[in-house]
Amino acid sequence: MLPAISSVVFRRLLGLGIGVGLVAVKAPTVCAQDMGRARATITTLAAPAMHGRGYVKKGEQRAADYIRRRFQQLGLRSFTHRYAQHFPVSINTFPGRCTLLLDGRALEPGADFILEPASGSGDITGPLTLLDTLIFTDEAAGQRFLARSLQKQVLVLRQRDAERIRTLPEAFAQHLTQAAALITLVPDKLTASLAGHQISQPRLQVMAHRWPLQSKQATVQVDAVLLPKYPARNIIGYVPGSIQPDSFLVVSAHYDHLGRMGKNVYFPGANDNASGTALLLELAAYYAKPENQPAYSVVFMAFGAEEAGLLGSSYFVQHPLFPLANIRFLVNLDLEGTGQDGITVVNGRVLEQPFKALEKLNAGQRFLTSIAPRGRAANSDHHPFSEQGVPAFFLYTRGGSKAYHDIYDQPENLPLTAFAGVYQLVIAFFSTLATSK
Repeated sequence: MLPAISSVVFRRLLGLGIGVGLVAVKAPTVCAQDMGRARATITTLAAPAMHGRGYVKKGEQRAADYIRRRFQQLGLRSFTHRYAQHFPVSINTFPGRCTLLLDGRALEPGADFILEPASGSGDITGPLTLLDTLIFTDEAAGQRFLARSLQKQVLVLRQRDAERIRTLPEAFAQHLTQAAALITLVPDKLTASLAGHQISQPRLQVMAHRWPLQSKQATVQVDAVLLPKYPARNIIGYVPGSIQPDSFLVVSAHYDHLGRMGKNVYFPGANDNASGTALLLELAAYYAKPENQPAYSVVFMAFGAEEAGLLGSSYFVQHPLFPLANIRFLVNLDLEGTGQDGITVVNGRVLEQPFKALEKLNAGQRFLTSIAPRGRAANSDHHPFSEQGVPAFFLYTRGGSKAYHDIYDQPENLPLTAFAGVYQLVIAFFSTLATSK
């Protein structure tokens, strides 16, 4: 069952004239965004020099500085010194060795294997031990497993068995930590992530089809460094409104990604979320022009540490630079690089009247091939705002490249099919909000 719309959100929508009916407002004539500039932005943010916009070699800080310079060039105003809102994060990183050898043959990091986000360090050469799956159905087998020493051994299990372990008594999961290293065989794709803590044991995920069945011995070399107080930043600028400058429309996008895994592998994050950041910057360029000054102030929030658990947006909600009650609507942009199948609107089934406004605008102007509503989801930076009663949509594109949280999310793989349409739809939607009675 979808959550009911909160009374706070309902009152705000009534104030916009949305809660009781749609106001027929002609969409503004919108100058086309600069697609060459947008592609250049994505290429810059996804380049090796940004180190995956993570926490090794200050990749996240380089990206933040780049966005700050772009805000400054556009003449956006700032609530703080140099647009920055600082906050600390705890993050596990892999700045050094990232090696896996099977019987002396090296597997390729990123393509053949990745490190689990909380993996610890290790320099291990040991025999491979396959998990006996009888432990899930035979009590005697389970007891033999718990009695067996795993020290100096590299334990190998399939992904589905790693998930089934959680259904067993805690003693089984604890026993796994005795192994020198843990390897999980993944059937479909490698999907990297981040963690704010570190375990003592190296843990890796390996593509199952790259695993030689007769392998006897593994060498694992991992350098993991936990950064307990990494200085992250949100970069926030705004264009003041001409009529109600103390009321705000917000565009948000996270600029961070997964960073590096060892010395030679980084995660480009072109779709996730260089694309959304590029779209945010194009919208900032539109509203920064004097002829496009909005009635309400428009705020551009480039969040850090989204991939670490929505930390940047959560920090802003806990330490707002202006009252959250003054936000008329927030549109979050994440995964904007495809769009052959249209877009999905998270909270579209929760905020039904604003979603109908989007549909009406799109039907009249044909910005996008389709707009699909979705319910509540804690999957991007809109969520901390929604939880505080701020009306918010999260727009993401569908179709095209399937690369996600891997080394293949590269700029050349993005068609940007719906990029222009989302740009025009957001401007038209904001115009409708600003002219509602």
